[in-house]
Amino acid sequence: METCKTFQMPPTILYQQHSFEQIGEKATLLGKKALIISDQIMQKLGYVEECQQKLSSHTIESAIFLGVASEPNDQYVDEALQLYTDEKCDLIISLGGGSCIDTAKAVAVVATNGGNIEDYVGLKKVAQIAPVPHIAIPTTAGTGSEATDVTVITNSATKVKMMIKQPAFMPNVAIVDPLLTLSSPQKVTAATGVDALSHAIEAYISKKAHPMTDIMALSAIQLISKNLYRAFTDGQDIEAREGMSLAALQAGSAFSNASVCLVHGMSRPIGALFNVPHGFSNAMLLPAVLEYSKDSCIDRLADIGRIFSSDATQLSDEEAAEVAVQSVKDLCKALDIPNLETWGIPREEFVSALEKMSKDAIDSGSPGNNPKVPSEDKIADLYQVCYEYQF
Repeated sequence: METCKTFQMPPTILYQQHSFEQIGEKATLLGKKALIISDQIMQKLGYVEECQQKLSSHTIESAIFLGVASEPNDQYVDEALQLYTDEKCDLIISLGGGSCIDTAKAVAVVATNGGNIEDYVGLKKVAQIAPVPHIAIPTTAGTGSEATDVTVITNSATKVKMMIKQPAFMPNVAIVDPLLTLSSPQKVTAATGVDALSHAIEAYISKKAHPMTDIMALSAIQLISKNLYRAFTDGQDIEAREGMSLAALQAGSAFSNASVCLVHGMSRPIGALFNVPHGFSNAMLLPAVLEYSKDSCIDRLADIGRIFSSDATQLSDEEAAEVAVQSVKDLCKALDIPNLETWGIPREEFVSALEKMSKDAIDSGSPGNNPKVPSEDKIADLYQVCYEYQF
């Protein structure tokens, strides 16, 4: 008997402009004292203080953790968890990019279920107790973490990005206000936007895709094709920002229920070993991985090609699939996405890390969802192609 399909999302999602105004109202339903997990940039922009004020107006106290300074790791989780305990909080609010949201997810689960975050990898430990209530507020349009039951935390000892997926990591509330993304710098807009595109494309071509995820993935691709370059060229284009915020939300929902594939499997080791932000590492890999995978998912890529170009509706599937790959390459070039060499990763260090990266990619499980599943040796070859790839 075929396994039934499932689709999970946060119980409550608020989106569109000014939805941030409702943080106090939603918080009163979940707790009395919040730990706000954010970063120094959000504090400088005034978003953290604004959040505190909105909470205070609804008699919600708050403490602040601003220690998320890079891609999330187990040390950030431990530090934030200690502050949560010391301050006797009963609610978590994440405010920032995917790093802040993923850190908050980990704290919410470990706070009630115990152990360390690495215990939850591969379902070795399954959360049996409800996590601390969590309200996720993204300030970038990219990761979609506000709508997923996934957290990705780097193990600082092994230098492995731990992809952890369990229902307990799903936020209780997602507040997606595109006004908060207006402050995203151009480079961040580009990287997070291609991250969202990677989520949507991989969700659509994944072996675990199903009709509900297809709807979300294709809608996200449509929105990204229309709005990402606009948001990149004019950061104050609120219509484009709103389209990208919705796209990231939809893409996150799609991949959370269909899984990501080879791009993400290869991306995580690059981030863990060379400190490349997740959005950039996905963008650096996406075109070459699509070229590798194309002949095993021509029909699905053809659908994507016809979204990017209305002219492709008159083409064969093979031709439309090529339009999809070329459109992604053209978009990455227009967004000034660098390759790994241009980013500044020394060639010798990169070559020395190929074996570990390839093994870690396979071990993550994501490549197994790809339409064409590569060997470790093939992944090593793809890494070398991507090192000096020309978009």
